[in-house]
Amino acid sequence: MTSIDMPWYLQLIVAAFLLFGALVALIGSWGLAKLPDFYMRLHGPTKASTLGVGCTLIGSLIYFSHQQGGVSFQEALVTIFLFATAPVSAHMMGKAALRRRLPGVPQTRNMPDR
Repeated sequence: MTSIDMPWYLQLIVAAFLLFGALVALIGSWGLAKLPDFYMRLHGPTKASTLGVGCTLIGSLIYFSHQQGGVSFQEALVTIFLFATAPVSAHMMGKAALRRRLPGVPQTRNMPDR
């Protein structure tokens, strides 16, 4: 299999998606470690997985689609699956935490009565 040279603008687009995705994932993991309660921590990984990993997958999709000369279906399917399941799983974890009445810090709004 021969390597197809990518134009500089495609390299720039792929690099921008990869760097932005890595930055957002880093910020999300930092939020997971630093935020005070479950309800606030839930936002870090869900936003990071959806946007950070999504940007990384889109960069990979562009690269491999150009290398193969067509759409790379593996990256496209993973991206669609990620965008469909990450918000649903975050919503279900939030509802489970509310049902179990997990304690939160006073800054968290709309907490259930304890």
